[in-house]
Amino acid sequence: MTQPPEHRRADAHARLLDAALNAAGRGWHVHPLRPGGKAPALHGKDACPRAGVCADGHVKWEQRATTDPDRIRTAWTTGPYNVGIAPGPSRLLVVDLDVPKQEEHKGSSDAPDGVASFSALCERAGQPWPTTYTVRTPSGGMHLYFEVPPGIELHNSARTLAPYVDTRAWGGNVVAAGSITPQGAYEAVNRGPVAELPTWLLLELQRPVAAPVTVAPLIIPGEGTRRATVALERETAAVRGTGEGGRNNRLLEGARALGRFVAWGEITRDVAEEAFQAAGEAAGLSPGECRATIRSALDWSIRTARPRDAA
Repeated sequence: MTQPPEHRRADAHARLLDAALNAAGRGWHVHPLRPGGKAPALHGKDACPRAGVCADGHVKWEQRATTDPDRIRTAWTTGPYNVGIAPGPSRLLVVDLDVPKQEEHKGSSDAPDGVASFSALCERAGQPWPTTYTVRTPSGGMHLYFEVPPGIELHNSARTLAPYVDTRAWGGNVVAAGSITPQGAYEAVNRGPVAELPTWLLLELQRPVAAPVTVAPLIIPGEGTRRATVALERETAAVRGTGEGGRNNRLLEGARALGRFVAWGEITRDVAEEAFQAAGEAAGLSPGECRATIRSALDWSIRTARPRDAA
């Protein structure tokens, strides 16, 4: 017999609460995400009531994430929220192995993906694929969970390790297993214990990125600078105008879009970094989060930029 819609909703709601409690039971700090979505459901800085936990100033979702079962039950009984994990307070680093979007591989059947890139990293380090708690994402990607050693503080990275390999740590948000989006569910495919972050991977994450070598642009004097400046103004304005939930992604996209102009010598890296730093902070991101995102985005874009004549 088919269940009435209200019963199906109640069951889904209960499963999300269970997912939140299960994650907290592992010691992971959780917070509610918007129903069916991936963005934090807690109020942002602009909507902060300056009351309760925010009486002395706005407290971000990362600081409000909790392992307290009573607080979790209170939050998840008010709505069918997806479950977010704050990796930083949870002493986690989550490796996000993504798959190329259709427009990125342009129909190529042998386009690289995060799994292939991470396998290559393991092979290069002479190490096996690590066995750890793993979640399959609706897009077909994977989240590998690792425990960060005491005294080590790591932040997000975006494709600095390898193509389609991101990491989430302090400042990052991870969608927990059991959460459901219109694209599908996040499913734990290895529910075993979380492995300690491999030393070789920690060293890769801490490896300094070599400064890029820029060359003089082969352009009419002033033309390229004008073009790069217009692009910088457009991208930073978009960052300033983005609300909570999409700000970090927009900052990442904007800095990546400008990286090619830095690689071509049409604008200096410090000018781009300062402009995006100001835009990110104006949008409400923390200075540290801005610096990490901008650095990784520019490093990736400069490293992967095509020659100017081929662009």
